Amino acid sequence: MSNINLQCLLGIQCNDFVMIAADQTNSHSIMVMKDDEEKIYTISDKLVMGVVGDSGDTTQFAEYIAKNIQLYKMRNGYELGPTAAANFTRRNLAEYLRSSTPYFVNILLGGYDKENGPELYFMDYLASSVRVPFAAHGFGGFLSLSIMDRYHKKDLTEEQAYEILKMCVKEVHKRLFVSLPNFQVTVVNREGIKVLPVIDSSAMK
Repeated sequence: MSNINLQCLLGIQCNDFVMIAADQTNSHSIMVMKDDEEKIYTISDKLVMGVVGDSGDTTQFAEYIAKNIQLYKMRNGYELGPTAAANFTRRNLAEYLRSSTPYFVNILLGGYDKENGPELYFMDYLASSVRVPFAAHGFGGFLSLSIMDRYHKKDLTEEQAYEILKMCVKEVHKRLFVSLPNFQVTVVNREGIKVLPVIDSSAMK
């Protein structure tokens, strides 16, 4: 049985940036294997992908997308923007879904485009794709969406968005029956990709 819903992805898009948080727990059956797993992958200079799902699927699919987008850049001399990358990713999910080897992954894709600004895309293992101002995956997302809906504003600063994510993680720690102690956070803006401090129990104090 997959533990895809026991993992958590959170994402917020504002006027100047996109911020994505992902839990770092890697579990198998009833055991926690590690709590420092990297689930946010760098796809290009201003594009990141948060991926949750089965361990092999997440790594292989994220690397497959990243390498193909880099290949596109080498062939054409320019990178795919967030919209094009989301459509490419969604098409691959849909094609593999109809094959004998589907990828069982949920994705938040965030990036910065110099014309359209920051963009955040929600994708699930059934290959649905939609642009959203904020999003979440997993059981932790059920507890977090109401917080993001209440506090999200387009003109938030990075510090304010980080605080909202901390509120979401605090709620997950308090109410979810599974332990997800650490959340890595990555922000994408016009300067590029920046890794923020991990949100854990010590960050709540």
